[in-house]
Amino acid sequence: MRARRANPAAGGPSPSRRRLLALPALGLLAGATPPVRYPAALPGVTLSFPRDHGAHPDFRIEWWYLTARVRDATGAPLGVQVTFFRHRPGLQENSRSRFAPTQLLFAHAAIADPRRGRLLHDQRAARAGFGLAEAASGTTDVRIDAWSLVLEERRYRARLAGRSLGLDLSFSADQPPLLQGRAGLSRKGPREHQASFYYSRPRLGVAGTVTLEGRQSPVEGLAWLDHEWSSEILDSSAVGWDWTGLRLADGGALTAFQVRDAGGSALWAGGSLRDQRGGLRVFEPGEVRFTPMRRWRSPRTGIAYPVVVVLETPAGALTLAPLMDDQELDSRASVGTVYWEGAVDALTDGRVVGEGYLELTGYGGRMRL
Repeated sequence: MRARRANPAAGGPSPSRRRLLALPALGLLAGATPPVRYPAALPGVTLSFPRDHGAHPDFRIEWWYLTARVRDATGAPLGVQVTFFRHRPGLQENSRSRFAPTQLLFAHAAIADPRRGRLLHDQRAARAGFGLAEAASGTTDVRIDAWSLVLEERRYRARLAGRSLGLDLSFSADQPPLLQGRAGLSRKGPREHQASFYYSRPRLGVAGTVTLEGRQSPVEGLAWLDHEWSSEILDSSAVGWDWTGLRLADGGALTAFQVRDAGGSALWAGGSLRDQRGGLRVFEPGEVRFTPMRRWRSPRTGIAYPVVVVLETPAGALTLAPLMDDQELDSRASVGTVYWEGAVDALTDGRVVGEGYLELTGYGGRMRL
């Protein structure tokens, strides 16, 4: 697999850097090492900050996931998504070669603009090393060449330049992290080890600039950050998941997810509500339900996604409706999958009571991490 070719004039890596960033074809790797033992996400671990803002390289997979709802200088709404992934493939870990792919990094960026009716999307992939792609421990500092997400004290900075989009955004973190699940341990399946360490920062103030097809505009709004790491999340019978993170108009933050089997039934579900006073309620699996109300079929892939759903939790029923239907992400050039990830509004009786993002995976085939 190889990082997608970038345009240097648009901020992509130079040809010499592309050679270092390029990922080796995993099928050509010889001399495989013994199977790697990955740590499990299990009870008994207390998350500690700022340490746990950084990377956890022993675990198989990790991501920093930022979504924002902003308005540009004209007042037009935009959805913004930036995700950095770290993956430990368990290959050539005893090798002394600097080219050994012991840690792989991926990044996605997407902007939802209803005026265009489609996502602007870009992605990167690289092996860690050479000062060009790194995920630091101890604090958030993850980079792939000119793409970066860095935490400095209480402010995140995301900077990237792609072929059709660019971002330079600052995110202010004025609230403590929201520990998902049980004190940061979030179950994702019927077995104890099917879990992740997971926290959110659901109400980040965001300001900066967005560049759309060469035109730069100042933006401001609110953002949500998820940071999650694990070695095994999905049950063998799971095909994908539905997830949403919503900022409520009353100041609360609602998280909900379900892991689905091939028949569309929930294998596991969960989430939480942090109310406007800071109180936290964690949802049990039977307390969360996603009911599809309308599907949209991608003209490119033919995949049908439930882009309008009714979400039922102990906090009540909400209808989630998209900012626009076409928010399908084709990430086969990096993490190897296609899914829907988009800006949504949360409504009660037709009235908007929240906003956030909805992620729909596994509708075009089993999701593989």
